[in-house]
Amino acid sequence: MTKPDLSLEFFPPRDLAAQERLVRTAKQLLAVHPRYVSVTFGAGGSTREGTARTVGTFRNFGCDAAPHLSCVGSSRDDLRQILQSYREQGVRRVVALRGDLPSGMGPEAGELRYAAELVAFIREESGDAFHIEVAAYPEMHPQAAGPGEDLAHFAAKVRAGADGAITQYFFNADAYFDFVERARTAGVDVPIIPGIMPITNNSQLSRFSAMCGAEIPRWIKLRLNEYGDDRASIKAFGTEVITDMCRRLLDAGVPGLHFYTLNQADPVLDIWRGLGLDS
Repeated sequence: MTKPDLSLEFFPPRDLAAQERLVRTAKQLLAVHPRYVSVTFGAGGSTREGTARTVGTFRNFGCDAAPHLSCVGSSRDDLRQILQSYREQGVRRVVALRGDLPSGMGPEAGELRYAAELVAFIREESGDAFHIEVAAYPEMHPQAAGPGEDLAHFAAKVRAGADGAITQYFFNADAYFDFVERARTAGVDVPIIPGIMPITNNSQLSRFSAMCGAEIPRWIKLRLNEYGDDRASIKAFGTEVITDMCRRLLDAGVPGLHFYTLNQADPVLDIWRGLGLDS
């Protein structure tokens, strides 16, 4: 199997111990030569400095790093300063998102309300200085009124200047294939990279999925519930399920895989080995 493009998502560490763990994880995962890594941005910009520091950490390792950039809670001046700072550091890729609203913050927070507006702003301010990735939702954004509206929002981000997209994670490859087909019919031709979430923790996965609208198929839920607190069995089962799904995606010719690492190396490496891509 030809090695696909791999990208990895990390979140900024909150303390020194977490920073040390991230460095260990990074060294393990960079051995598989990802095309780039992305670094998340907390709700309302709560990890802005941590995002920048983490981007710097990966760049010091010689890796292309893409900060997430959110318009929620940020003024145009804030965004302009952030973009300029990243340009001065040599960052050439960003992930442009609307962003999550922190508790107590109204939907009107920030001067830009939608990701398409943020993409347009980046292009207006920086021209082609950045390769811009945006989010896509194979199973629909949880706040969208319907699949058609959700697809229209996605197409608007691409028309505004996005170069590619990373999907929310999913456990049903058909949802991804259907979304890509509908996007192509709508005239969207940028690469749409499937986002991959390893399964390692039942309660955590259920919580994340409820928040982001990712459906956990019933048969997976039943198997995970049956394992209870047996973490080894959950990890082994999860590795098998996600590896099989990734193999199907790769066989269909997807343009790459984007792993949500949760700052852990072993789950990603186990899947990578299962695909026979570690040699």
